[in-house]
Amino acid sequence: MRYAITALAVLILNAGCSSGDTNQVQADLPIDRGSVQAGQGNSVTMRGKPLALSGSGMIEVGKALPSAVMSSNELKPVNLTEVKGKVRIISVVPSLDTPACEKQTHELSEENGGLDARVELITISMDLPFAQSRFAEAAKINNITFLSDYKNRSFGDNNGLLIEPLALLARAVIVTDKDNIVRYLQVVPELAALPDMQAAMEAARALL
Repeated sequence: MRYAITALAVLILNAGCSSGDTNQVQADLPIDRGSVQAGQGNSVTMRGKPLALSGSGMIEVGKALPSAVMSSNELKPVNLTEVKGKVRIISVVPSLDTPACEKQTHELSEENGGLDARVELITISMDLPFAQSRFAEAAKINNITFLSDYKNRSFGDNNGLLIEPLALLARAVIVTDKDNIVRYLQVVPELAALPDMQAAMEAARALL
């Protein structure tokens, strides 16, 4: 049942964002500069319909990034909190199969103003590692580390970014400093809108 709901969610997101010319559609996607609080009791919307966020923890600015074990494209466990020393921009997307998520990822990769030389760029989604690898190869993206939360949903749960009814992650962008302290956070209120990636990049630049 969970997989059927997730598939329906992706179809809704695609239907809401697609109308023929993919490049034109992506250019017309709105940027939402607002933010909602992560964690149990809060919510985002999809086409205006409220979707509750859940999780045992909650990400907050000024606090350490919550520990979470994800899977790399090589199916190896990765916990971002175990390694310090780099500023990170963490882009969180519901699914790379949707135009908004694709646009968000391309912007991080191609419009970062050279930050990729000094900042670690990461994309996290519920997509399987195999699907993430195919996406990166097709998009010719090699400056982003893709991590999957498919296995135990610990990133979504520990950060309060899990949309339980859809088994997807909320759209968000996170900037952490070299000690893994969250210095910038935007949890996008509307799933079909893009985050303010340029604001996140400016926040990362200020930490260098």
